[in-house]
Amino acid sequence: MKKLNLLLALALICLNTSAQEDNGKDTIRIGGMIIIKKGKPAKDGDVEININGPKIPKRNKNVSTNWGIIDIGFANYNDQTNYANAGSYLVNRPGYPALDKNDFKLRTSKSVNVNFWLFMQRVNLIKHYVNLKYGLGVELNNYRYKSDINYNENGPVPYTNTQTNAAFIFRDSISFSKNKLAADYVTVPVMLNFSTHPFSEKRGISLSFGVSTGYLYSQRNKQKSTERGKLKNKGEYDMEKFKFSYVAELGLGPIRLYGSYSPHSMYERSLDIRPYNIGFRFSNW
Repeated sequence: MKKLNLLLALALICLNTSAQEDNGKDTIRIGGMIIIKKGKPAKDGDVEININGPKIPKRNKNVSTNWGIIDIGFANYNDQTNYANAGSYLVNRPGYPALDKNDFKLRTSKSVNVNFWLFMQRVNLIKHYVNLKYGLGVELNNYRYKSDINYNENGPVPYTNTQTNAAFIFRDSISFSKNKLAADYVTVPVMLNFSTHPFSEKRGISLSFGVSTGYLYSQRNKQKSTERGKLKNKGEYDMEKFKFSYVAELGLGPIRLYGSYSPHSMYERSLDIRPYNIGFRFSNW
């Protein structure tokens, strides 16, 4: 028993001495095996165990799904309307200038776009550096006007003695403290995605671009004034039912930006107003 205790004591002294010799490199040598916490690699012939080494990248799935994505940004448009040929869609108030581009200017800071994507999927095309992305969600656009324009349909035309079954826009006789047009779409985006660090969503740069198709399911004019209080007028204001847009997404590490632009007017006739959105995307990838 005394011999066994002596052998164990000698073994502990040897291990302690070996660890102190390699302490400058934060290493522990046990025979031909080295446990390295930091420092240079082991010498040839040694077996190395690096407890603080880089993690092995996890293998990405060929098809991954991201649920519940939210976009928050600004809504605006590019007005290319020829107001001289707008026709009966615009009703002018007697004694006032004809409706023009100034009547459709927006309060930029209060014109917002919020998107809720039920899901987006990413499909590996080339070693996860090139992917296909697509999804399904709703786009909610609120265009806040500076002026007192009003939307109407199927009724008496203001400032005239006529009736119409068509939609029209006119400059109202009162001032609105809040006046906006809301246009909501069910949208399907399809994009090609490029990533510099496919195994780390919080590093590198990612870029996606493609197209989207949306279906207009709701349009309404919401107003607030002293004379009439709060009003929400739902109707058919001659807006295009389908919206085609170019879409893009830029990822800078964990920060993601999005943008969209439609090359076509969001109205069926008279007005040539082409909407675009830009903002932040809250997404895992």
